[in-house]
Amino acid sequence: MKEFFINILQLIGLAWWIEIQTDQPQCTYYFGPFLSQKEARNAQVGYIEDLESEGAQGIQAQVGRYKPSQLTIFDEASEFPKSSPKPAFSGQM
Repeated sequence: MKEFFINILQLIGLAWWIEIQTDQPQCTYYFGPFLSQKEARNAQVGYIEDLESEGAQGIQAQVGRYKPSQLTIFDEASEFPKSSPKPAFSGQM
């Protein structure tokens, strides 16, 4: 029955989610949906502990009403240096 209510809340955009952003790796994670803000806050600690044990750094979390289209968003641009490509065989030109 609880799952039924969560599905209805999610459908109309009133379900509660945990949004966790990390600096390293630069990602945004969504955990949920939850029936209440209190339930989400109680679960938040466990998700943060899991990310810390995986080596994530700069963790910021908040609880809110979201409708995420993706549960994990990885900022690929932050992982690769923005330098121009260099030829592999520069001495053969």
